Amino acid sequence: MSQSPTQQEVPVTEGANERQSLDVLDQLMKPEVQESLTVLVENLPKLAEMVTAMTKAYDFAQSVATDKVLISDTMSAMGEFAKPVVEKAKGVASAAIEANDRAQTEQTSVGLFAMLKMLKDPNVQQTLRFAQSFLSILNERQQQQR
Repeated sequence: MSQSPTQQEVPVTEGANERQSLDVLDQLMKPEVQESLTVLVENLPKLAEMVTAMTKAYDFAQSVATDKVLISDTMSAMGEFAKPVVEKAKGVASAAIEANDRAQTEQTSVGLFAMLKMLKDPNVQQTLRFAQSFLSILNERQQQQR
């Protein structure tokens, strides 16, 4: 049941097309538009080359984004990369929880000689060096912000 346009509708469409073509012609007569068109025409080979390269890049990105095997391989590789980090974080967290539990249950006080003995521990020394460096860096950044 297709209907053909009536004769009244055709002149309206033709009038709109004529106005649009006059507007386009008016635009094309402007000197700055003519200069821009000249530049475009002169650079058409470069533009075509750029569009071709961008189309190839888009096609490649599209194929990579939709490749289920590549996505699954990437996800498994990321998991393998993150696994040691996660395990180390879990180890540190469990040590911190255990240390907190021990500190809560022990009622002995830490005296001066016990502290001096702890200072000889390499882990304590490393932690103190880290704390000193960390506080030094924070201080330097505060000085730079002022």
